[in-house]
Amino acid sequence: MKLVDAHCHFDFPRFEGRRVSELEAASQAGVVGLVIPGVRRPDWERVCNTALAYSGLFYCLGIHPWFVAEHSTEDLDALEQLLSRQPDCCIAVGECGLDRLHGELTAQRPWFEAQIELASKLDYPLVIHSVRAHDEVHATLRRRNWSGKALLHGFSGSYQQATKLIDQGCFIGVGGVITHPRARKTRETVARLPLESLVLETDAPDMAPLGVAAGDNSPVYLRQILECLAEIRGEQPEYLASALFSNTEALYGAALWQ
Repeated sequence: MKLVDAHCHFDFPRFEGRRVSELEAASQAGVVGLVIPGVRRPDWERVCNTALAYSGLFYCLGIHPWFVAEHSTEDLDALEQLLSRQPDCCIAVGECGLDRLHGELTAQRPWFEAQIELASKLDYPLVIHSVRAHDEVHATLRRRNWSGKALLHGFSGSYQQATKLIDQGCFIGVGGVITHPRARKTRETVARLPLESLVLETDAPDMAPLGVAAGDNSPVYLRQILECLAEIRGEQPEYLASALFSNTEALYGAALWQ
């Protein structure tokens, strides 16, 4: 069984001094790799260095909607210059997107659109953060004529919203929220969606699964999410793991993880 954590903030301080042990424990649970999203320019170097330090780790660079006020157009220019060089192990643009609960969509939208354009221009997939803004994300992708692949990470919307996003080239990120019985809408949605549209993620150290303290999530728990998804969908974990691994490579690029 091979699992990839499609969205994990492994550069965050929570993992400082314990990355080797975390990766070893995750490996015992079948995790062969993970993808680290960048959220703000001051962190990009740390994200890159973390990914390059370990086998099976890849990264993406972007400006998260929470941090747009910290940035200027100069930072977008710097992002384009970095990505244009096609740096080793950099496989996507993001984390970018829209968040209705943190700041104003009107302020976030130009930054999201700029990163959509950049991903289109340089032929990178997108990693999208969307909180109570799924319809707006879909409309923005459609308006910008997005034709690539994207991860809609941490999805918690409706089945109808998910299918529209899938039709727009998005994979749906399935994380620890599905392990919580109260998340009935999300559980019902991932049970109905086509398997080829799903990928696994932890969003560690956030989005902790059931039984894990807030802020203490880890790639170690990716297997727990897989097993919960198998139960929800009524499918065998081994079958799901194979399909989800293929989906992650379809999203980010074939043969990244052997």
